[in-house]
Amino acid sequence: MWSVKVYSPTGDVLHSCELGPGNYLLGKSPECDIKIDDTFVSRKHARLEVDTDTQTITIEDLASTNGTWRGTTRIAGPEPITDGSRMLLGRQVQLHVERVKAVTAASVSQQQDEALPQDTSAVSREAQEKILEYLNLRKRGDLSKLDYNQLRDETRKAAQALILSGDINLPPRVDQEALVTDIVSEAIGFGPIEPFLEDEEVTEIMVNGPNQIYLEKRGKLYKANASFSSVQALMNIIERIVSPLGRRIDEGNPMIDARLPDGSRVNAIIPPLALTGPTLTIRKFAKERFRIEDLVRFGSLSHEMAQFLEICVKYRQNLVVSGGTGSGKTTTLNVLSDFISSDERIVTIEDSAELQLGQPHVVSLESRPSNVEGKGAVAIRDLVRNSLRMRPDRIVIGECRGGEALDMLQAMNTGHDGSLTTGHANNPRDMLARLETMVLMAGIDLPSKAIREQIASAIQIIVQQMRMSDGRRRIVSIVEVGSWEGDIIALQEVFRFRQKGLDVEGNVLGVYEGCGYAPSFYQKLGDAGINLDWDIFAPENPEEKTAS
Repeated sequence: MWSVKVYSPTGDVLHSCELGPGNYLLGKSPECDIKIDDTFVSRKHARLEVDTDTQTITIEDLASTNGTWRGTTRIAGPEPITDGSRMLLGRQVQLHVERVKAVTAASVSQQQDEALPQDTSAVSREAQEKILEYLNLRKRGDLSKLDYNQLRDETRKAAQALILSGDINLPPRVDQEALVTDIVSEAIGFGPIEPFLEDEEVTEIMVNGPNQIYLEKRGKLYKANASFSSVQALMNIIERIVSPLGRRIDEGNPMIDARLPDGSRVNAIIPPLALTGPTLTIRKFAKERFRIEDLVRFGSLSHEMAQFLEICVKYRQNLVVSGGTGSGKTTTLNVLSDFISSDERIVTIEDSAELQLGQPHVVSLESRPSNVEGKGAVAIRDLVRNSLRMRPDRIVIGECRGGEALDMLQAMNTGHDGSLTTGHANNPRDMLARLETMVLMAGIDLPSKAIREQIASAIQIIVQQMRMSDGRRRIVSIVEVGSWEGDIIALQEVFRFRQKGLDVEGNVLGVYEGCGYAPSFYQKLGDAGINLDWDIFAPENPEEKTAS
């Protein structure tokens, strides 16, 4: 006897059986003995044969489109299979073949002992189907009158009643209360990721198919001891997120950006684009707003840097926060916006609303993707142009990533001083190059010299963020953007983080220090009679900021 298991790309068991002597067809045709529903598997893909006399097993590819593979070798005619062999059917379905070993009483006892903890995913799938059937039988009018908590209570009662009825087979000694919680979460909530959404230490949740969930905590990634019961359960969660927004996700529209009710940012991408199964990424929205004091306490910058940035914002310097993905740009932008006076009219423009400004006079605008017919899209650039007609004192753009850079620079150069934005770049010099590229994306044929002159006159300060090797987010450089000199824009560093090494736990050690240079606008403020602390730029006595 041979044990045959067929696995999906996400690790789900599509088929499991034991084969005695005979011939067995594999494919997606209803005539096949082992039916496999996969895009890259042919109708009659391969044949397994177990010899009556020798009990050996062979596999033969039946001229399938995408082939049958052992490693990098394509299988053609009948080839023998050894115990423990693993093969690939098409591009992504795995076939595992093992010889069934004789079972003794001792081994049966050992297997029973090893059966705990139980895998309840199959039970959960069966229970969900029955619960949803029960809820569908209820009058729609009754369900529509229930709020979320009432619906959750109704579903929990249905799950408990279902388990007590004996209509589903439970593994021995299973934790029924935990099973009920899992069933309810997947039926109407967010399934196994619900606890992580509530955990304030978790900043990002990454789901790579139903069997892999990764979490970001304190800047580092950890694999969670949790999984979805099936691919369909994960798809249900994704659809549950996007449906209230009037959006859809399917093979015709396989990737989408969305937002949870609490503001957390969501990206989902599904097959055929995601080869490992539905993939979900959630960047959580902080429940508490950080202040500049919090960033100083976290070691993200020094007191002197915080004092300098406050002056920059209060006295209307145009500022760009630059950094890589996940480096904390939006958090810093949110903190810097606290320094804007409460008597100013602020217009915020975002792709996905994340900013939490505390001022009373704030107008928040959010771009909109096209509908299912490909119409109705409103881009960031459209909102930037419209904001200029809204009498803004300040324009805050969540992220500049395209042709809106041209309109932003023009706004900064025409009386809208003190504007703030972020951009993706590895250092301040790269940020200038990125801005130049983004201006060209506006589709207006401008010479490079004209673009660089616009950038040099519009932007005064670049704040460079970085996520360090220990996961800590830091402001590693603050530079002043100078004038156009020759073919380049002059940059002068004002503050920097100087790394000195790592401690025994891998935490980054270093110091924040001034560079001995006071920006030109400081002199203008001083001439205007504003009292300023010039000592913050002194390079001596740097403030030590060791990661802890």
